[in-house]
Amino acid sequence: MFLVDQLILLGAALILIGIASSKLSARLGLPVLVLFLLIGILAGDGSVGGISFITPDVAHALGTLALAIILFDGGLQTQTTSIKRVWKPAGLLATVGVLVTALITGLVAGYVLGLTLMEGLLLGAIVGSTDAAAVFSLLRNAGIYIRERLKATLEIESASNDPMAIFLTVGLLEILVNDMKPGTGLLYMFLLQMGVGAAVGLSVGWLAVRIINRINLVASGLYPVMVAACGLLAFGLAAHLNGSGFLAIFLAGVVIGNSRFVFQRSTFLFHDGLAWLSQITMFVMLGLLINPTALLEVWLEGLIIAAVLIIVARPLAVVPILACFGYRKREMALVSWVGLRGSVPIILAIFPFIFGLPNAALIFNVVFFVVLISATIQGSTLALVARKLGLTEKPPALPAATLEITSLGDIDADIVEYTLGAECQAAGRRLSQAALPDGTVVAMITRNNQVIPPRGSTTLLAGDHLFIVLRPESRPFVDSVFSQGPEKSSSQLPNHELRLKGTTTVGDIYSSYGIQLAADNHLTLEGLLRRTVSEDLQLDTSIRSGDVLLIVRDMIGSRVVTVGLIPHGADQGNTSH
Repeated sequence: MFLVDQLILLGAALILIGIASSKLSARLGLPVLVLFLLIGILAGDGSVGGISFITPDVAHALGTLALAIILFDGGLQTQTTSIKRVWKPAGLLATVGVLVTALITGLVAGYVLGLTLMEGLLLGAIVGSTDAAAVFSLLRNAGIYIRERLKATLEIESASNDPMAIFLTVGLLEILVNDMKPGTGLLYMFLLQMGVGAAVGLSVGWLAVRIINRINLVASGLYPVMVAACGLLAFGLAAHLNGSGFLAIFLAGVVIGNSRFVFQRSTFLFHDGLAWLSQITMFVMLGLLINPTALLEVWLEGLIIAAVLIIVARPLAVVPILACFGYRKREMALVSWVGLRGSVPIILAIFPFIFGLPNAALIFNVVFFVVLISATIQGSTLALVARKLGLTEKPPALPAATLEITSLGDIDADIVEYTLGAECQAAGRRLSQAALPDGTVVAMITRNNQVIPPRGSTTLLAGDHLFIVLRPESRPFVDSVFSQGPEKSSSQLPNHELRLKGTTTVGDIYSSYGIQLAADNHLTLEGLLRRTVSEDLQLDTSIRSGDVLLIVRDMIGSRVVTVGLIPHGADQGNTSH
């Protein structure tokens, strides 16, 4: 049996064990990354597996590739609306927050371990960033639903703070090993890393979308591969120009993920699976690097450093920044607690080996121990802490699946499947009472093993599956109609125009969107307009009802066919659909 055959067998076995262990994650209350690391430790040279073919150079190469793929997938799933909402606090946490965390932790680490000041600060820089893979895994795959601003803050911070940690680590190693003078040289390196990384990421992402939509490939399966290649191109090009490849690939993912392109859903599914494979491979591989007995030798020092990092450094870095942006004490407490360390610190802990630092082994062992403590304690208690702080929410009204119209890849429409839950506000009501946006079509309803004709008189029941054709901009409004609770607030709706049929009643609008237009629930939109306007109705005739502007958008003869509802403060110049 050739060596490559053995490696394939071994790799497949470890991946399958990792996938199986993910099923135990919820039952054991441990994040999946901890289980993957433990599998790697058990399979390593100093444990029962006896595997010793992983070297620091190989681990660094494979870990960097895996982390790049994970960040790219995170960028694909990150909405620009979330970035716009929290870019200031998240950006400060990703830069100033990492710096403060590194300084406090580094000073303590240097004293506890008997290292020089610069070596202590190096260890602090290595553990200074939160881990995107860990945070994405917990918030998106563990069934934890927290308020949108907090979720966006944690995800944007974790995805964008790696470049700062890498910059600090490399800069301190240059000072320690190559006698680089801190000051203008370090500042130039920082500006080059961030500036080049951002420019390359945004440029490659913009160009990739246009190429993907114009090119006509022979096989649809090549489109997800092409998107992945574009992400890796952004990483490699930025790194070649001495910029941050991690920042570049994340921003490229954001640009691509927030654009319309052919075979979009299949691309997202492909990269989600690729990110999971990368996560399993990376954590198992990093576990292979450690000898369990080495962890026992530094357990006390590691415990002290982890305690300072979690209880002192992280809160001191988070609270002043978030307080400036109006975050409440409970929100600041949760963000302080969700400072999970994961793969990035372990990968960065390999750098001292590559640079030939004398205390590289000690730093690596301590960092590994700190990551285990952080991931185990903070990761396993995230749901409990969020509930105790009263920051959890009901699961959002997310569809079970989104299907593509693949034969017309450039069409501006999606086919979305909704499953009505027991608490869904549409359950028990007729389909005609759903007040769906104009142009939205219910194509099919399935109930148990039956196909139910989608007529206006059809009564919707909990458990029904609705297949709906809709425009992408109408998606948030349709989500509201099929949300899981009757208390939907109009303040949670998108701040742009909603177009409805003129025959839609005021009562149905309130039930579906929480928008109160008049006291008479049986009054139609056309009737409300005619009751308010004395002269004959014409196109673009408008009235204001409370905080909502009503505009006649389409008429057949004297009959009002479509009415636009524009909330107060929306941009009326960009309301046409």
